[in-house]
Amino acid sequence: MVFVLVALVVLALLASVHRYVWRRFVGDTTAPGSTLRRVGTVAAFVLPLLSLGAMTSGRIGAPFWLQQVLAWPGFLWLAALLYLTLALLVGEAVRPLLGRVLARRDAAAAARTTAGTGTSVPAAEGTVAATANGTRPRTEELVPAGPPRPATPADRAPATAPPAEPEAEAVRDAEAAEQAETEAKAAAAAPGIAHPSRRLFVSRVVGGAAAAAGLATVGYGTHNVLSGPSVKRITVPLAKLPRAAHGFRIAVVSDIHIGPILGRAHTRRIVDTINSTSPDLVAVVGDLVDGSVADLGSAAEPLAGLRSRHGSFFVTGNHEYFSGAEQWVNHVRELGLIPLENARVELGGFDLAGVNDIAGETEGQGPDFVRALGDRDRSRAAVLLAHQPVVIHDAVEHGVDLQLSGHTHGGQLWPGNYLAELANPTVAGLERYGDTQLFVSRGAGAWGPPVRVGAPADITVVELASRQA
Repeated sequence: MVFVLVALVVLALLASVHRYVWRRFVGDTTAPGSTLRRVGTVAAFVLPLLSLGAMTSGRIGAPFWLQQVLAWPGFLWLAALLYLTLALLVGEAVRPLLGRVLARRDAAAAARTTAGTGTSVPAAEGTVAATANGTRPRTEELVPAGPPRPATPADRAPATAPPAEPEAEAVRDAEAAEQAETEAKAAAAAPGIAHPSRRLFVSRVVGGAAAAAGLATVGYGTHNVLSGPSVKRITVPLAKLPRAAHGFRIAVVSDIHIGPILGRAHTRRIVDTINSTSPDLVAVVGDLVDGSVADLGSAAEPLAGLRSRHGSFFVTGNHEYFSGAEQWVNHVRELGLIPLENARVELGGFDLAGVNDIAGETEGQGPDFVRALGDRDRSRAAVLLAHQPVVIHDAVEHGVDLQLSGHTHGGQLWPGNYLAELANPTVAGLERYGDTQLFVSRGAGAWGPPVRVGAPADITVVELASRQA
């Protein structure tokens, strides 16, 4: 019941956001019945359906080719929707400012037009002009006293009418100037975007700028993912690490997310990047895939090319349990990786342990810290592989010196890092919890949209340092 309620709230929110985006990009900038409005309206219905299909096709077992067809436009639209909406919200602050600037410009232009005519409307017969002090003279001051003069033949003769065309033209000029001045005053009195042509101009300028900013951001973020992860290096001192293990290098990679978008070429880039660091050990910390072995087994095959002195180790992430965790554990073992399913191995100088992801609890395969760490010699340093940072408190309780995790993607899409902070003790980087240090990788791939903004993909070489050295 709670899940259904949350789903309805999310759908209502998405519908509201799409309505807002349509109104600003289509409704406010195109004419009713125009081709552009029809195309924009169709897109406003089709794009969210593609996104819904991209998110659900894998879960319902749709053919892999259909998942690939839906994934690119569906997931990219989710990223575009986020940044287009953020750009439009910024535009809401710009919109009234631009309207005021245009209103003042129009008012100044109208004032210059009025001042430049230099014409006045001639007074009609029987009217009088105001004196310099603004008062009107009395009628008797204008009409001479005495009896009326008899009409003469000259008076009875028809007078020659003055040409009417110049006078009519002057009247039209004066009326036009007066109308322009009236419109300018109205615009100044309501300096929003009251004039229809001005409102359309502002909508198109703000909409165009928002579209350019939003789509450019998505393009930049997509390039960040497709160009592959960068290499980071950090040094982590461990009090119990013997001098012989000083400088031991662990290449930490998480959240590769092989799937309908990021396939075999993505895996190959990551393997080549890891091998270029010549690590002593490789730690694959969960969320390797988004799909089944049947669909993605060949895309994961380049992992067989990983090279290190002490081997490559793997722990499950939550996405493995969406895709058949047992099958993937068996497959990575065939590729030469060593799965640590609530298990531990002793290396020269420290213990390396791994626990299943907490998502496995629904299948009775969740993390078991007692099994992985309960009977070990606590005088030895311990390094734990655990996909989600939230298990750090269990790691502290069991005397772990360093926990290596992923899961957060560093937020992946800014401002998603602020949301990630609400659900995780550490979003990215190295932090200390009691006697235990926690390192969280931003991950080497991307879930959903193949886009990263403000959270670049990385593979981190963690160099262990002995304080005895």
